[in-house]
Amino acid sequence: MTARSIRDIVQALEVTEGAGVTVHRTIGTPRLRHLDPFLMLDHFSSDDPDSYIAGFPDHPHRGFCTFTYMLDGHMEHRDSMGNTGDLQAGGGQWMKAASGVIHSEMPKQTAGLMRGFQLWINLPAREKMSAPTYQEFQADRFPIVDKDGARIKVIIGSCNATAAPINDPDTQVQYLDVTLAAAGHFSHALPATLQGFIYVFEGQAAVDSHALPRHTFAVLGDGDQLRVDAGPQGARFILVAGKPLGEPIVQYGPFVMNTQEEIRQAFTDYHNGTLVQRKADVNP
Repeated sequence: MTARSIRDIVQALEVTEGAGVTVHRTIGTPRLRHLDPFLMLDHFSSDDPDSYIAGFPDHPHRGFCTFTYMLDGHMEHRDSMGNTGDLQAGGGQWMKAASGVIHSEMPKQTAGLMRGFQLWINLPAREKMSAPTYQEFQADRFPIVDKDGARIKVIIGSCNATAAPINDPDTQVQYLDVTLAAAGHFSHALPATLQGFIYVFEGQAAVDSHALPRHTFAVLGDGDQLRVDAGPQGARFILVAGKPLGEPIVQYGPFVMNTQEEIRQAFTDYHNGTLVQRKADVNP
């Protein structure tokens, strides 16, 4: 086995989205445009409701999937297909926009907090104009694995043969929320075919003696085995990995396709009111 080290550290860029909400973006910036198959990662965190009360009003997507994971607070969702939801703390929402969805996301505070992540995952060319789907799962639907002192919440994919309720066959995404006690460690077999990163959002961690303070985004290097060690206050981080698609990426705002012509068509469809072509499926 070959241990993975840190290939790159990316500092978050503050970006204003929606109706004036500030998010901290790592993937999807001039510093790191894409990390195939991932297109964007936003970390949102606030104890000031005025900073996000206007939320993210109706906006379109085409050509990729969004995944929202709430840590604190909750997020109300509505879309053009008639889907509605209220994603609570610890819950996850997977939306395959594919051929087209228009939706709104309105973050709400709970006990003075609102915190979470949104990840954009690319779709292969053959799936970009397929039917959209929507899945929302609250916290109790995600299994917990206790391994050598690490507490691992399995969000997408699987860990130690324990499967999450969400699976992405196109990019084989693994998404784990890992909590380590002080001086604890986490070891995980991560296939060499997957490209991955970790984002430390509580405490401090280290990979191959490379210190990762809180709010650090680290791109993982090649290998098939990952070890993360916690600092004296412990650590909590997300580990995300996926299989690169290796296809052309042409992105303009909320549309991600393979060619400029497909982007122009997406804008034409949106302005003509024909972006939404099929009704989304809703999970039970």
